[in-house]
Amino acid sequence: MSFEIKLPLFEGPFDLMLFFIERDELDIYDIPISKITNDFLDYIHQLEKMEIEVASDFILFAATLMKIKSRMLLPRPELNEKGEEIDPREELIRNLLEYKKYKSVIEDLAQLEANRLSKEKRGNLAKELLELSKNEDVEAEMQHVDLYKLLKVFQKCMARLASRVDETKHTVIQYPYTIEQQKDFVLEKISFKKPVPFDEFIQYKPEKIFVIYTFLAILELLQLSMVTIIIGEGYNNFWVEKPEPIATA
Repeated sequence: MSFEIKLPLFEGPFDLMLFFIERDELDIYDIPISKITNDFLDYIHQLEKMEIEVASDFILFAATLMKIKSRMLLPRPELNEKGEEIDPREELIRNLLEYKKYKSVIEDLAQLEANRLSKEKRGNLAKELLELSKNEDVEAEMQHVDLYKLLKVFQKCMARLASRVDETKHTVIQYPYTIEQQKDFVLEKISFKKPVPFDEFIQYKPEKIFVIYTFLAILELLQLSMVTIIIGEGYNNFWVEKPEPIATA
């Protein structure tokens, strides 16, 4: 009969240390260095028995644990500049906390990466341009441009331009109205009749541009106090008349 032994593999010595601390529910700020060292060495010995190559960082970490253990067994504790006792585990604890912090972030990032990989990308621009060039028979793409292709595109554009039947024409129309002319027109109309409805100005020449110029002329005359407006009921209903002269004493 044969049997198979499986040991959990860890990414590094700090990963193994955190496993021991979480497994035995140890206080990370008060690590029992003797127990942790023994567990660590047992793991390495098991790997060696199974003829698994032990990484150098595991061996170095084991030596560091044994050094810390020996320093804690010394009767004379080390003191800092303030005369306080230096805990030999202080640097180990600090490194473990730092590793634990980064490990938690890495796990979150790995989850985000897994979620991202499970989604379909919105598109590959270079690939889409290449497919469009094949479908439309476009021979000049920016990623494969050379002088020959530029010349062919130029020839196609010139041939397309020469085959045009209808020429493009731009007609510029100068309207025969000015604000000053329409101001005179309004003042002349209200000099014969009082008041004059705005509809009457429109009926004189029902053109869009004429109405716009006339309305702007009325607004300017109103600002100059040369006319007054009487508002009627409904929309666009008002009369234009001359203002009453101010009586002088």
